[in-house]
Amino acid sequence: FHSICRAALEVNGFDPELVQLCTGMAETGKALVECPHIDKIFFTGSPNVGRHVMKGAAPHLKPVVLELGGKDAMVFCEDVKLKDVVPWAMRGCFQNSGQNCCGVERLFVYESIAQEFLRVMAEKVRNLRQGCPLSENFVDCGAMVMDAQCTLIQALVDDAVAKGAKVHCGGKRNASIGGQFYEPTLLSGVTPDMRIWHEEVFGPIMCVITVPGDNDETCVQMVNNCSFGLGSAVYSASTSRALAIGSQFNTGMFTANDFGVNYLIQSLPFGGVKESGFGRFAGPEGLRSCCLERSMVVDRIPGVRTSIPGPIDYPMNTKQGMGFGKGLIKLFYGDSLWVKVKGIVDLIRNG
Repeated sequence: FHSICRAALEVNGFDPELVQLCTGMAETGKALVECPHIDKIFFTGSPNVGRHVMKGAAPHLKPVVLELGGKDAMVFCEDVKLKDVVPWAMRGCFQNSGQNCCGVERLFVYESIAQEFLRVMAEKVRNLRQGCPLSENFVDCGAMVMDAQCTLIQALVDDAVAKGAKVHCGGKRNASIGGQFYEPTLLSGVTPDMRIWHEEVFGPIMCVITVPGDNDETCVQMVNNCSFGLGSAVYSASTSRALAIGSQFNTGMFTANDFGVNYLIQSLPFGGVKESGFGRFAGPEGLRSCCLERSMVVDRIPGVRTSIPGPIDYPMNTKQGMGFGKGLIKLFYGDSLWVKVKGIVDLIRNG
């Protein structure tokens, strides 16, 4: 990665040393955050570590942008065609084995299509091939980046099952492969009292939540019942309906009848709200956040210089100065032509 950055900078006429790469564990990150010579921090990680980043930057009043966890919601209204939306659900939940900052962690399916959706998805998820991507065999899902993540995922699944959720397939480590592989899993009956509703999974788990009564308002309430707020998506035969539902989500990003495209369109700001962090990268907003913004004012007309009017120049006649000041306020901020005319009269009278 560093070599690519250096080559790109050099080809475009920039100093190849402009981008530096530091690798390491917590100590390395702590040193960068607390370094007085670093002006700003962009951090991607968990909310817990994000708080440590803020704490480390605070003594220097150093600004930070935090892109933290997510429990992104994907909604399927009852008017969708299952054959059209199933591929989106599969991609959203299992891309990179679910290790994706804007991956789908909660799949809200309207009640009248939920059973058929689960029937179709169970077969699709069972047929996913898992293994090492570097092998000669084709695979759909690889391993977890860290072995500890498998342990966390298992704890979340076990908690959900203990509280009434149903595992249709998967739900455990892949013993046939060994290593840190967790089987692609389909889980239904997920409710707010379960840890997996609220905690980020970051793994190959499809959590299906039924929206009772095909009710849009209920759906909005269920989606917003979460401490995270990164991305979201709504699929409906009516784009206006999808937009009406998604506009009520408390998330930093939303797509109607699409998924993850926010990340591909680099002219759009990327980021979330609540436990998903604050600030944005990408887009004009992200570029501006890398700059030191300054307000600068110069005289517009050559040869004309701003001066202090006599009535408000020190030492000042208070009565005359206050009258002149009130006239300026009426002239500049009066909400009608008559008020502005009165302001001009006050300026002449006290000038």
